[in-house]
Amino acid sequence: MAYRDSQPRTIYLKDYREPDFLIDKTDLVVELGETETRVKSTLAMRRNPASDNQIAALALHGVDLEIVSIAIDGQVLADSRYHHSGEILTLTEAVPDSFTFFSEVIIKPQENTSLEGLYKSRALFCTQCEAEGFRKITFYLDRPDVMSEFTTTIIADRARYPVLLSNGNPVDRGEEGDRHWVRWHDPFKKPSYLFAMVAGSLSCVEDRFVTASGRDVALRIYVEDKDLDKCAFAMEALKKSMRWDEEIYGREYDLDIFMIVAVDDFNMGAMENKGLNIFNTSAVLAKPEITTDQSFQTIQAIVAHEYFHNWSGNRVTCRDWFQLSLKEGFTVFRDS
Repeated sequence: MAYRDSQPRTIYLKDYREPDFLIDKTDLVVELGETETRVKSTLAMRRNPASDNQIAALALHGVDLEIVSIAIDGQVLADSRYHHSGEILTLTEAVPDSFTFFSEVIIKPQENTSLEGLYKSRALFCTQCEAEGFRKITFYLDRPDVMSEFTTTIIADRARYPVLLSNGNPVDRGEEGDRHWVRWHDPFKKPSYLFAMVAGSLSCVEDRFVTASGRDVALRIYVEDKDLDKCAFAMEALKKSMRWDEEIYGREYDLDIFMIVAVDDFNMGAMENKGLNIFNTSAVLAKPEITTDQSFQTIQAIVAHEYFHNWSGNRVTCRDWFQLSLKEGFTVFRDS
């Protein structure tokens, strides 16, 4: 297991290089446990024709990951064929121009106090991957200019975690003894910082939205039982934002479901993960008896901002973190 260097490293825009490899498809299987979680990752990879180094060794980001297995095209690699130091896993032998990379790792969300990557907040598993949290979940090219089509299968105890959420549309589910699983597929390529998953016992407020072209979209806000009566304003704000984006910018929502999850211990106000926005409860819950006019305005602005990111930030994202102001600045312009 390698750990993150505690000393920050200065990064300069002038040092930007195209990634040496690209990831066309990402298949994740996340087996949640009470003491540890196993993550199996299968990546369809190829060399990047735009890279200036066509013989580069494969190097992936990874922090606080206990390696169980590494394989290339189904062949398990001996320990001597890779090196994991700091935040980088490097293969010591050349890889084909196109190949499948597989890794199985163990992580411990219950001990993750950084609130980056996958962590446990009381009885809820939750993620925060912007800017570099995904490398705490699995080995990856954890940079915004590498975009991939994600399929995520979450497996957990059915009684403790009846709700299993991730990006995209739910495509399959099943039960195995006292455990169950749900598979999510996001057909639109995204960088790893937009990955999200949530597992826990949550209640749901549901509504529908019909897009300008007639598509029916399910809208869901997931909260604890005690907060069910505080979701109506955020739901109306979401529907108004979706309609406004269609009328002003001609941008329809592109998945079958849009979800918001409210989490007490979320380390940001809100995060625009594709199709699965995660909010701190203070940024989404409201009720006339306990909420000020200013708080209503703030919630409406935040709900709109995170939804508008679906196009200005998610479908069209930044090349590197020096372009953060482009996706954030334009989205602030849109929500104002």
